[in-house]
Amino acid sequence: MSEPVVRSETVAGVCTVTLADEANKNALSGRLVSELMAALDAAEADPSVRVIVLTNTGRVFCAGANLAERSEPSDQSEVRAVDPVDLFARFQRSQKPYVGKINGHCVAGGMGIAAAMDYSVAIDTARMGFTEVRIGVAPAMISVLCLPKMRLGDARSVMLRGNQFLAPEAQRMGLINQAVPAEKIDTVVDEVVADLLAGSPAALAATKELLNQVPTMDSAAAFAWTSERSAALFRGRDAQEGIAAFLEKRPAAWIPDGGDR
Repeated sequence: MSEPVVRSETVAGVCTVTLADEANKNALSGRLVSELMAALDAAEADPSVRVIVLTNTGRVFCAGANLAERSEPSDQSEVRAVDPVDLFARFQRSQKPYVGKINGHCVAGGMGIAAAMDYSVAIDTARMGFTEVRIGVAPAMISVLCLPKMRLGDARSVMLRGNQFLAPEAQRMGLINQAVPAEKIDTVVDEVVADLLAGSPAALAATKELLNQVPTMDSAAAFAWTSERSAALFRGRDAQEGIAAFLEKRPAAWIPDGGDR
């Protein structure tokens, strides 16, 4: 049996899923995507998992599509075994927060994964880019994830030119949240995860729902829908516990090991 190309480990409510196909620069092969989906399915189904961190081994976080596999006839390639839409869309559909720990270069489809995370931190030396036009295709599906985060002028520039840029420029364009020195990425990601663990599972799920739904609504519909959601949340057990903890000046029950609010 060959070694898995995706590894996962859960510690203290945090599931770290690691892309580990260094030989292929963590390209989105059928095998990698299938193993990644299985790891994410397991993390989603595990009630002890509160936060999912997606990271990598090697110098490349994700090089996009596996081009060798794409060049094979469709009946010989396993690349279509999992619909890429299912991969990209699941991060938004999930009730659990996803953190991208981008510990290497990230281009093409990898940019879609980085942008799909709820919070992404990259090392500041990581090269990023939408390189699709240089192999005769377009950043099609990932544009659904990336364009809402970008100024149209920035998107026209980087998607049409197909050039690469460093992570701080990706941060400026809104594609990732932070670009930090490599020696600080562990600390920064740990801080982000600690903040997420301080929020209640129900509240985080509801907030993700708001972030996905409200921008698609007109204001009247949004106010009506959010009013109902707010009332339901205030009636919920998490709100009762959170308010009681605030008034009693103690950590809420969902905070691991009595951490700070």
